[in-house]
Amino acid sequence: MKVFAGNSNRHLADAICSYLNVPVGKASVRRFADQEIFVEIQENVRGEDIFVIQSTSFPTNDHLMELLIMIDAFRRASAKRITAVLPYFGYARQDRKAGPRTPISAKLVANLITEAGANRVMTLDLHADQIQGFFDIPTDNLFAVPILARDVKENYDLGNVMVVSPDVGGVVRARSLAKRLGCQLAIVDKRRERAGESEVMNVIGDVTGKDCLLIDDIVDSGGTLCNAAEALLKNGATSVTAYITHGVLSGGAVSRIASSKLKELVITDSIQPTTAVQSAPNIRVISTANLLGEAINRTAMESSVSSLFD
Repeated sequence: MKVFAGNSNRHLADAICSYLNVPVGKASVRRFADQEIFVEIQENVRGEDIFVIQSTSFPTNDHLMELLIMIDAFRRASAKRITAVLPYFGYARQDRKAGPRTPISAKLVANLITEAGANRVMTLDLHADQIQGFFDIPTDNLFAVPILARDVKENYDLGNVMVVSPDVGGVVRARSLAKRLGCQLAIVDKRRERAGESEVMNVIGDVTGKDCLLIDDIVDSGGTLCNAAEALLKNGATSVTAYITHGVLSGGAVSRIASSKLKELVITDSIQPTTAVQSAPNIRVISTANLLGEAINRTAMESSVSSLFD
């Protein structure tokens, strides 16, 4: 087994390799003057089981191209098996035709990764579970719920906690965390008027006197979370904390979260935190390195990955 990394999240790659007790593979991923990406694998990989760690986060297209070119380089260097490890799978929100004459970009990206030469894909908390079916190769969709649940247990009195889904579509994810914690579940019903904006309409469930935990897979603009926090507090919640797997946090999201009524936003390091995220007073980052490292190790050893979540 050899583990390599692109430029999207080197901190996470280093932490994963530390857990596995293996060095990060030697590879040069650089750009020519015209910004063309060039990859050179600087060690022998013939017959090796290769894992390439690369989140396709901002700048999404650059990081996606890095991944594709690295996979092609390994394939041409006669690697035995190539597993693309994407802690964050970009384009996942484009998983269906949202209107006439629109693409299904998540399927296109799946095709690109497969055609580049990947034999297997490993990712974390896909925005939509059906994206696994877009790949014609084995795909492991890992879940961050065990990591989030452990953090909740360390920081909250479970007797006063209520898990909240910020929209109807996230109920399954929220129910999974609530079941693991033995807590009740509430739902925020919202109406989205246009992309990037949301209006909270109603809170389903009694949150009076509760420490509410909003759970979701992606936080981008932060508008939904801020509106949901206000609605929950107006309905009698004692505090509101958000637990989100992927901290995209584009545009003015960090300042919006910092000035919001959220007690804390907890995100994972599936996307490398920016300087603004690291310095925000109410944003905290927890690591997925052990989870991803153990999944990589089990894949290499041909043992069960799903048992990680039993």
